Amino acid sequence: MGDAMRRVRVMVVDDVSIVRRLVANALGADPDIEVVGSAANGREALEKIPIVKPDLVILDYEMPEMDGMETLKEIRKRPGGPKVIFFSSYTRQGAKVSLDALWQGADDYATKVTADNLAAATLCVQSELLPKIKALCENRTAPRVDAAAPAPVALPSGVPTPAAAGGPGPCRAEILAIGASTGGPRALSTVIEALPADFPIPIVVVQHMPPLFTRSLAERIASRSALRCLEGVDGALLEPGTVWIAPGNWHMTLQRDGADTRLRLSADPPENSCRPSVDPLFRTVADLYGAGALGVILTGMGQDGLLGARRLHERQGRIVVQDEATSVVWGMPGAVARAGLAHRIVPLQEMSGEILKHVSSVGRRRATVA
Repeated sequence: MGDAMRRVRVMVVDDVSIVRRLVANALGADPDIEVVGSAANGREALEKIPIVKPDLVILDYEMPEMDGMETLKEIRKRPGGPKVIFFSSYTRQGAKVSLDALWQGADDYATKVTADNLAAATLCVQSELLPKIKALCENRTAPRVDAAAPAPVALPSGVPTPAAAGGPGPCRAEILAIGASTGGPRALSTVIEALPADFPIPIVVVQHMPPLFTRSLAERIASRSALRCLEGVDGALLEPGTVWIAPGNWHMTLQRDGADTRLRLSADPPENSCRPSVDPLFRTVADLYGAGALGVILTGMGQDGLLGARRLHERQGRIVVQDEATSVVWGMPGAVARAGLAHRIVPLQEMSGEILKHVSSVGRRRATVA
């Protein structure tokens, strides 16, 4: 983060003292992090937050007196409150709880892992939490995703002109491919919920999440949307109006099967330190659909999706990215925008409308090899 910026102030809230010490020591070893306090339950945390003024709170779920979900709701009632990373178990119930927390305003989540010794546990905490903390707090004055009115969209000075400038209008999309990471579950739900039941093309999604979490996400979106939403299955046939979410720990790509297109899952090595990764999906979407492909990059840290977006651009597909003001982290969409590959940069609230511009007059045409 550099010497010019002050260290990120972090509070650790967990009812287990050994966990508090472990997390505090692991994070405090980083020169960019300052652990300014800890608490054993939500009530104690709410009393301390105005005093120690953390930028970010690591918040456990299961605690006496006031659990993590109640605490999160109270934090979000206070204007200008800290960022929150929700800590839950790596279980089916933990996945549900984490998604509930994201819908209640948590900025991200992390899963508790077991380790054989202190050194391994410290490394797990650092690898899981440090990148998320730094991404969320890189600009501590940035608006949150649920900000009321989005600011006018503009690229920062020095960013290449978007690919759409002076170029062709909307494509006649035959498929919609979406990539997302940090902040993505809520953003993804916001987009898909606004699409009509007769949406005429298939939707394929990579959201960076572990296995149990992607299934819970698909179920949650399905319960809130007019569209079918399922976790990806190897060999599944792509159909209009169906959303397929890549399962955690599997890359999801597309393959032609005669006149049909099917999902393919693989355990190939991670790309951009991710599996699933956006890039493999976008590459096959670009190769099969060419100018009929519409790619969307939503909020997320890192640069996953950049190379896939480049392939889409080369094959004449269209690329739309979420703007910085409504992104929890503008890493993934920002990388595509700065590379000059985005045809449109739009606020989250306008993303569904932008997508519909590309599909409103589309028939159910077959994919063609570019």
